[in-house]
Formats: sequence, structure tokens, C-alpha cells
Amino acid sequence: MSKFSKLGLRRAAGATALAAVAALGLGSTIGTGAADAKPLRDGFKSVSGIDGEKASLWRQHESQFSVKRVAYNGLGRTALLSGVYTTKLSKDVNGNLQTYVLAGCQVDVSGISASSAASLLIKAEPSVSLTGGLSAPLRPGEVTAYTVTDKDIAAGKAGAIQLSNFEIEFPNCGGYASARSVVKVIAAKGFEINGDDDVVTGEGTLLQSTLYGQPFFVS
Repeated sequence: MSKFSKLGLRRAAGATALAAVAALGLGSTIGTGAADAKPLRDGFKSVSGIDGEKASLWRQHESQFSVKRVAYNGLGRTALLSGVYTTKLSKDVNGNLQTYVLAGCQVDVSGISASSAASLLIKAEPSVSLTGGLSAPLRPGEVTAYTVTDKDIAAGKAGAIQLSNFEIEFPNCGGYASARSVVKVIAAKGFEINGDDDVVTGEGTLLQSTLYGQPFFVS
């Protein structure tokens, strides 16, 4: 039985998020969004272990809609994100599927406090549907990964998380705002998280795979 530190995995995920800052393209000149939802590219990624273990990720039917604000004062941005994020694990491998939003703002938004109004609706297996939203408190030029939700995946099974008009709000954000989805799977044979000592246990290879969505500007 191999042991891995869950805290260490979180730190690694944070470093990966910071490395993706440039991909958001903050400060780039781009026009305002269209009135209708804009489709975003699908994505796929797969990772294999030394003993043949496998975890696959799909990002499908993703779109974003920039909400027109009543007050045209340039101090806020809101987008609605939809998409289906799926993982499939090989035989005897179980794990956890996680979704995040990577968000950034160009101009000073200091003094903003975080809030979350997400409501989780558990549907028939293997899907989780999430509505609600998050408020992104960001400093100038900062990019932050916000946790949306996660789902445990049984051994050898597939599971999905669906976002439906999930609201991403940038209060008091001047300049350009940008965001992208992030979906991650962590899995292993006998994968288990011990909440008492914050340790992940499993056999063989610890599989980790992260799939980034297409960046989009929020007008």
C-alpha cells in the first residue's frame, strides 16, 4: 500500500494554476461578447500508470455567455458557464473528479470579499448538476483557481459533473476579465482519502490528470 500526502497534491495543483496565468491572455485587446452564448472547444486527455491503470477526461458541450449589466460603469463583469466534464476509470481504479474556475482581472478590485451562492443538485448516477455561482475577489493582474465541486468515482466506472449557467461574477472589475474551466481527476487502485490525517492511500500508480478549458473573455 502506497501513501501520498493530500496536502502536497493541493500545493501542486496551485502551482499548476499559477503556471497557466499567461494562457488567460489578460490585458489583450478584444471586443465585447456577442448576445448569444459562445461555444467553447471540446477537450480530451488520458493518463496511464505503470501497471496499466488508466484515467480519461472529457470536456464537452461547453459554452459561456457574457451577461449585459444594467449599470454601464465598467466596474463589473458576469459570465454564465455551462459544460459537461466526464471521467472514465479503468478496472479496479477509483478516484475523485474535481472542477474549478480559473479567473483573472486586469484592473484593481481590492476590497472585494468572496461569496458563494452555489446550490448542488444530485441527479441520477453518474452525473452531478450544479447551478449557482461564485464571486471572484481579485487584485490587479491576479489569477486565482476557485473550487466549484467534486465527485467520487467508483472503480472502473464513469462519472460526470454538469455545469448549467454557472455564474462567474467579477465585482468592481475594470479593464478585461478572463476565465477558463479546469477539470481534474485523481485516482488509484484502492484510492481513499482519510479525513483524520489528510492522507491519500492507494496501490500502484497515483494517477493525476488536469484538463484546461478554452480561455474566454468576460465583457
